[in-house]
Amino acid sequence: MKTLRTYAIPFTGLKLGKHQFEYVIGSDFFNDFDYSLVKKVNLQCQVELEKQETMLILNFHINGTIDLTCDRCLSEYPQHIDIREQQVAKFSEEEIDADEEIITLTKNDTEINIAGLIYEYVTVAVPFIAVCDNEGNTPYCDKDMLDRLNKLSSSDEQEKSTDPRWDALKKLK
Repeated sequence: MKTLRTYAIPFTGLKLGKHQFEYVIGSDFFNDFDYSLVKKVNLQCQVELEKQETMLILNFHINGTIDLTCDRCLSEYPQHIDIREQQVAKFSEEEIDADEEIITLTKNDTEINIAGLIYEYVTVAVPFIAVCDNEGNTPYCDKDMLDRLNKLSSSDEQEKSTDPRWDALKKLK
């Protein structure tokens, strides 16, 4: 968890206006989160923090690759992601409704930790069904596994078409 401290931005000493922050996100970042679906990454994160008198506006641009396992051929492949998100943090003494998706900062807060936001954005960007591009034509795709799956699916179709029970039912028409 100590590595996540590097993602804390101290905003109290910053002047009003825009400020740029850059982070390199590797696999050690996701190891600090329990039960993370993402393990191997190579990401660049640019954060533009716009400090105003009553709020902070954070614009995220996360670009790079995540290593995923293909759901078809079970080989590992790099999935490119390009994420652009915005988060608003408002200075207020009273709690703002959670459904407005605004972070509330009090007068006692001196920094904002963006590690949780980065983790959330990258995890949500992982495709629900992970499939390597150009089936069988990429260096990551396992052609042997695809051939085996195609062979099994074609033999299942042949068994279904020659089932004698269906032939008996077709005679009833």
